[in-house]
Amino acid sequence: MSRRARYSSNEAAKAVVVIADLTALILGLWILFALLDANRANDLVNFVHIVAGWLAGWSHDLFTMDTAWVRTVLNYGLPAVVYLCIGHMLAARIRRA
Repeated sequence: MSRRARYSSNEAAKAVVVIADLTALILGLWILFALLDANRANDLVNFVHIVAGWLAGWSHDLFTMDTAWVRTVLNYGLPAVVYLCIGHMLAARIRRA
């Protein structure tokens, strides 16, 4: 593999890892805000809630526990773990290619 191809695949892998980590960070931040009962009228909290809701849309109400905090951790934590695992596995494949 040429030096240029190796450099571009490493850059692509870094981009994938950064995106996966950012999605997990946003979801984790929303879990933290929800558990600490952050003010939803705050612009940052509202923005994180909207983005986290979009990122975790596929797992919305996947778990319907009676306790709200458990439901929040599971419904937003699962997508965070999935995005991290898929992103890092994809980056490893890109680096090997």
